[in-house]
Amino acid sequence: MKPVKRQLPAKKAAVKDAPPRRQSQPVAMPQFDGRLFLTSVGTGRSSTTHPKKATVYRQGDAADAVYYIETGKVQLTVVSAQGKEGVIAMLEPGEFFGEGCLAGQPSNMASATTTARSKIVRIEKAAMIRVLRDQPEMAEMFMAFLLARNIQIEADLVDQLFNSSERRLARLLLLLASFGKEGKMETIIPKISQDVLAARIGTTRSRINFFMNKFRKLGFIEYNGGLKVHSSLLNVIVHE
Repeated sequence: MKPVKRQLPAKKAAVKDAPPRRQSQPVAMPQFDGRLFLTSVGTGRSSTTHPKKATVYRQGDAADAVYYIETGKVQLTVVSAQGKEGVIAMLEPGEFFGEGCLAGQPSNMASATTTARSKIVRIEKAAMIRVLRDQPEMAEMFMAFLLARNIQIEADLVDQLFNSSERRLARLLLLLASFGKEGKMETIIPKISQDVLAARIGTTRSRINFFMNKFRKLGFIEYNGGLKVHSSLLNVIVHE
């Protein structure tokens, strides 16, 4: 009796030109276009050029406008009831401040002062609300900006709570040098005083002077017509 040959199942034909499976792509955050935003405001805005160390508004003044930095730099400071001053933010071109008025804040919680010659646009509260209500795309862009600002504030708070003065100073210097922004490092101009650095991170000027000298000796920073920060300063943050 001849053995029965077992027939193997036929192979399935390969599907030609099968469409590739589409993977979900992350939604990109909208890039904030300050000039486009300001153009859309129309009436209710004004532009002023301030000299260095000019006061844009004082702590306690009525919060009735949002401000946008076209050029220059602005520092936000708070003074306690005991007269102690603290620097809470150092802002650059393309950033807003005074946005608390949009949430019903009756007075400014900080003072805004220019640290360089600055061109600042003042947008009245009513005009800002009108644009955000009538132009969804502009509102989305502004919301993305505020979310990024909130993330930065949370990072600053964590830094203040858990990191040493030395690490807080290193982080601040890297931020001022634009570390992580398009992969380039910049000289800090204009020169920033050690008193301002001390107020910014919540320590004494003598401690700032000690750490700055230490960073310079280690080659993390250098003084050459301005303060230059090297990316190697990151080692202070990533290593205990």
